[in-house]
This record gives sequence, C-alpha cells and structure tokens, in this order.
Amino acid sequence: MRRDHSGWTLVQGILAPVQFAVFLVSLGLVLRFLLTGEGLAAATWSVVAKTCLLYAIMVTGSIWEKEVFGRWLFAPAFFWEDVFSMVVLALHTAYLWVVLAGIGDGRAQMMLALAAYAAYVFNAAQFLMKLRAARRDEALQAARRDEARWRDGHGVAPGAA
Repeated sequence: MRRDHSGWTLVQGILAPVQFAVFLVSLGLVLRFLLTGEGLAAATWSVVAKTCLLYAIMVTGSIWEKEVFGRWLFAPAFFWEDVFSMVVLALHTAYLWVVLAGIGDGRAQMMLALAAYAAYVFNAAQFLMKLRAARRDEALQAARRDEARWRDGHGVAPGAA
C-alpha cells in the first residue's frame, strides 16, 4: 500500500511515539503543579515541548497525506481525524498564546493544557483505530490473495469446498 512506501511513514512512526512519551512526562508535570502548586516552569516548558512536537507531526503528517492521498489535509480517508486534529492544534496554540501573553495564572494555563491534552488523547485514539483497521484490512486482502494463488495452483474453483 502507498502509505507504507512513503518515507514520511517512518517519520510519523518515529514522531508519534516520541510525542506520546513527551505527553506522558508533561501530563505528570502538569498534574504535579495542579496538585502541589510546585513546578510551574517545568510544566510550562513541557507543554511547550509537546506543542512543538505536535506542530512537527502536523506538518510532516500533511506532507505524508499529500504524498499518499494527493491532498495536504482532509483526504476522505482521514477527514474526521484531520478535523479533530485542527481542534487539538487550536487548543495547543491557544495555550502558547495565553502563556506568551501572560493571560491568566499558572493554574488557568495548566487547565487549558489539560483540555488540549484531552483532545490530543481522543485524536490519537482516532488515528490508532484507523491504523489498526488498515492493518487488519491489509492482512485480510493478503490472505485472500494467498488463498486465490493456492486455489489457482491446485486447480480448485473459487467457492469450492
């Protein structure tokens, strides 16, 4: 399948788990700050790092989508995932804006980060389900091809028992 032959598939395959690992560390730092009031700077920088990785995966993902499906974004195969990715991007960007503009206190900023993270988790689940379905479909198609080759090689008519 074209998606596996794109060099951008590997890039996405590397960036996605890195982003998830940064997310987990950052989530811990954000929750620590919200529970104890300590570590605002570390939590803030972790969300900034997570957001930078999100931007990188969005840019490389749109390049991948263009290469595989002929559209930068909103290809039919990933339409709803891309729609929700825009929500995720908007929430992360809003977080950067409120931090840079000094809007709200640390707690309010971290609550916005949590909203962005909740959207990210939902969106990641969308992509994982899509990937799993694609792998399942590829395996089913391969099994059908193998069965057809076996039948052809053994003179068995399709559908014969």
